[in-house]
Formats: sequence, structure tokens, C-alpha cells
Amino acid sequence: MEVTPGRKQFYSNYMLLNPKKASFFDLIALLFSKNLKKRKFIETSIETEDSFWYRLVIFLSTLLQKFLLSIKTPMALAGQTFEDMLNLFTNNGGLFGLIKKVMTGKVVIPSREAATYVSAVGYTDLRMDLDKQIIYGNSMYYPALAIMTCKAVYNNAAYNKSIIENNWGMEVIGFYNYWNDYLRQPDTQVVMFRNKTSEHDTIVVSFRGTQPFSADDWCSDADLSWYEFPNIGKIHSGFLKALGMQKLVGWPKFVVPDLTRKAPLAYYDIRDKLKDLLKNNPQAKVIVTGHSLGGALAALFPAILFYHDEQLVLERMEGVYTFGQPRVGDEAFAGYMEKNLNKNGIQFYRYVYCNDIVPRVPFDGMFKHFGTCVYYNSKYQAKIVEEVPYLNYFSLFGFFPMHMNAIYEVIRSFTMKVKYGADYTDGWLMFGVRLFGMLIPGVANHCPQDYVNSTRLGKPDDVLFLPLHTKKALGFEVPLLAA
Repeated sequence: MEVTPGRKQFYSNYMLLNPKKASFFDLIALLFSKNLKKRKFIETSIETEDSFWYRLVIFLSTLLQKFLLSIKTPMALAGQTFEDMLNLFTNNGGLFGLIKKVMTGKVVIPSREAATYVSAVGYTDLRMDLDKQIIYGNSMYYPALAIMTCKAVYNNAAYNKSIIENNWGMEVIGFYNYWNDYLRQPDTQVVMFRNKTSEHDTIVVSFRGTQPFSADDWCSDADLSWYEFPNIGKIHSGFLKALGMQKLVGWPKFVVPDLTRKAPLAYYDIRDKLKDLLKNNPQAKVIVTGHSLGGALAALFPAILFYHDEQLVLERMEGVYTFGQPRVGDEAFAGYMEKNLNKNGIQFYRYVYCNDIVPRVPFDGMFKHFGTCVYYNSKYQAKIVEEVPYLNYFSLFGFFPMHMNAIYEVIRSFTMKVKYGADYTDGWLMFGVRLFGMLIPGVANHCPQDYVNSTRLGKPDDVLFLPLHTKKALGFEVPLLAA
């Protein structure tokens, strides 16, 4: 596994869960025994854990991962079939159009690599164009661009190229599928593009979020495994692995060659591409963004830059914008991030829409958020908060309000067009997700649709949202993030 006896380790402490090794009796024993090392599915440097609640959370996390892995293949197959059927209907003019084309023998079979092929996440919100009223200089320009980018990266390379170049008039640098040393397969998608005008030159890096039918992605979100790094803190191991942590050696400054890799590692390749671009374009700035799992990777990307002291990239990093981001590290790591973000003058905005389930996991107390939290309620009203309501998803105080809000959002679907215009109408798939949200509140809130709506409708006037260089140019003081 990850720990190799006799080898100098890159971490000070660790706890690694392996659901494949978890038997029913071993899981039950965890609840009644403080000794973690006796559990075959836990590999850890910590001998005992006194807190029953902590052990219960480990139990639930492992049980959920075990279940997800058991349905991995049918889950992926069902998801791909669902996406293929959605695209089949769309490409043939809907149900009646498809019937007509079947009768005439002219059915258009969707290609998964085509620019017209849309993912399941893409179908929850089919808007492709940027809001033309939110232009550069507007405090919401970067957030509005970032969430549209996060939505696009759920789709294939051709789709991203078409949208970014044809609809947005920007330059695609590349769409990449990066290697995960621990899964032994490419599993992290990133799009990079350049938004250059006479007013500014911005390079955008966007990490793809959780694929709804990927058991591996959901396991990464649910996993409570962590590594503790000296003077940094504990960090979620699944996110580290997806970002490009090297097996056995961790985070050396450069890639250790491995002939078994079939693709580059995300962090190293993106860092090197940015360094080349920034050296050749002295006015260029960088923003990093991601939704869901992608938000976690966007949050960790500057952390490794801090660790490696990559001054060129850090000096030119304008900000980090995450949407529906899970917690990525413990309180010590949050302090490390606040300190270094302030030191390097990097803005970090963490957007949370209403009762979104993902920012409320993993459990508060184990991991902590950092950065400026921008919270939107179900009326798309924005507020800067220290933390969102109901820190943990499984909150007794939140049970009733969350369900009531889910019902309200279903009703709201019928009024969005009248109140805000046709561009804000929920499609049938998004409406179906909202209906499901009445059963499990917070699931529908995690979809990009409400985040796009929030950045367009919930426009705060606070100078806090202006880009850092604009604040300085206007003579405003730049407040430090809370340590």
C-alpha cells in the first residue's frame, strides 16, 4: 500500500482506510474498540482513538465506500447509458424526432468525442454563453466566468474548445486528462484557457468536479483518509492523490520518473505550463477554479505551490474561486493556508449555495474550511459569512429547514421564468433533481445551475469582490483573511 516499511516517509502521521479489506465484523469491532491498529482496513500511525463519534464517522465513511465500490461497474454503465440516451434524443430532435428518423433510417448516433455531446451534469444546465452584462471590471466578472468554466469542464475536450473559442471568444490552451498514481489510471480532467483583451490578460485553470456516476470520485469525496505534513497539517488523501501526489515519495519539487505512468501528473504539468506562459507574458495573471471535487483540487493547488515556494506562479495568481467545495484539511492546514494566502496576496473565495451537501463534508471538527465564504440563500441573496448554517450535513437542527427549502425550490421552478426570464428556467432534468432533493436535501443545491444563477442574480456591491489589482489601483485597503 502507500506506506513502505524502511523507506523515509514524506509525512509525519497518517490514517488510511481501505474499504476493500473491511469485513463486517471488523467494521462492528471498530465501534467498540479504541485500538485502530487492530483493524485490518485501517493503516495508521495512531495507536488508539478514544472518541466514539470519530470512530462512528470512520465506520460510516468506510461502509459508504464499500457500497460504492460494490456498484462501481453497474453505476458507470448506467451513467454512460443515461448520457448516451440524453444525447440520442437531443441529436435527433427529441422523442418524436427520433421515432421519425428511426422510420426513415436516418438516426444520428451521438459520438462521445463530439463537440455536441453533453454530459449529465451539462444537461442540468444547458446555458453556454456568458452573461454579457457582467463585463471585466465588474466585481462578479471572475466568479461568473469561473462557474461557467467549472460547468464546461464536466464535458469533453471538443465541447470545451467549441464553447470557449466560439461562444466566449477566448483561447484554449488545452484540455488534459491527468494520471492518478494510486488508481493507476487517468482520473483528473482540467481545462486551461486564456482570456486576453486590451484591458487584461487572464489565464484560467479549471478542475473538473465529481462525476455523478463515478464510484471512484464519490469514494474520494467520502474517504476520511489523511496524511499529516510537518508544519502544514492534515490533508485529505483522496484529493492529494487526484492532484498528482507521487506514490511512495509524496511531493518532491520535481517528478520522479515512472515508466508505468500513461499521462502526466496534474499539479506538476499545470505548474510547468503556467511558468512557461507567465515567463513569456509578463502582464498575464492566473485564476484557479473548480466545482465540487474540482473545488478541492483548486484549493490544494496553491498549497503545493506554497510548499515548493513557486514564487513566479504565486506572484501572478489573482485568486482562487471554488463552488460547492468539500473540506480538504484540518484546522492546522486551514491556518497554514490563511497565512500563505495573505503573505502572497492571493484572494480565496469559497462559494456555497444554500444547503449544498458537499461543503458540509467531511465532518467539521475533523476538517476545517478556510478563505472568504460567500453564502447564497435560496433567493440568491449573497452574504459574507464566517461559516454556513448547519456546519455538518447530518444536523438535527437542519433536518426540517432543509426539507422545507427543498419543497420551496420545487415550487420556485415554476416561477423562475416569470421572475428572471427564460434563461433561468429549470430544464426537465434539473426539475427531476429538485424532486429528488425533497428526499435528500442538498443534492439539488450542489448542481452548477444554482451557482450560475447566484453569480448572475446575487450580485453584491461590496468592494471585497473586486480583483486584487483593481482594489489596489482604486486605493482600497486589502483586508487579511482571518487566521
